[in-house]
Amino acid sequence: MLSFVLAVFLLIITPGPGVLSLAGVGAVFGWHQGFRYLLGLFLGYNLAFLAAIFGLSAIMLANPLIRLILLIISASYLGYLACRIAFAGNKISFINVSAPGFVAGFTLQLINPKVYAVNTTILTGFAFYPQSFLVETSLKFLLTNIIWVLLHSLWLFIGIRINQLALTDRTQNKINILMAVCLLVV
Repeated sequence: MLSFVLAVFLLIITPGPGVLSLAGVGAVFGWHQGFRYLLGLFLGYNLAFLAAIFGLSAIMLANPLIRLILLIISASYLGYLACRIAFAGNKISFINVSAPGFVAGFTLQLINPKVYAVNTTILTGFAFYPQSFLVETSLKFLLTNIIWVLLHSLWLFIGIRINQLALTDRTQNKINILMAVCLLVV
């Protein structure tokens, strides 16, 4: 289970559209608007997670080849994200957005391919309680949500604080490379 928690931590802390836009909202609009956006991201993430549990899981468990293919697609997408982040240049790759709120966060998670890639990896890559699919999936859901809330709150805080720092181009480039390496470690 420790490897599962570590993988979830690394999958969620690494930047994708959700955390990057959340940090951007925090940087531009502050806590109040950022929190509303965070709630939308959270509910959208959970809806996508449940869709993966009830749809993708059944397909993946029924056919090992489909499970393997989806895992390869997920890993490839995460590798692609890592490359985009590593080569983003000298600016931390936050996404610029204008006054998003709950609905924008919710909608983003439903169309965010990283959410499905992460959830597919979470649901298929770690069998730590094979005696019961229900117990294992419930534990994965609970642990993932705890980690998700903590890390997304951290990203919101980072976004708010990043605007107050005068980071050099070189430092921003190092941050991009560090985030990409974390994604590849997963």
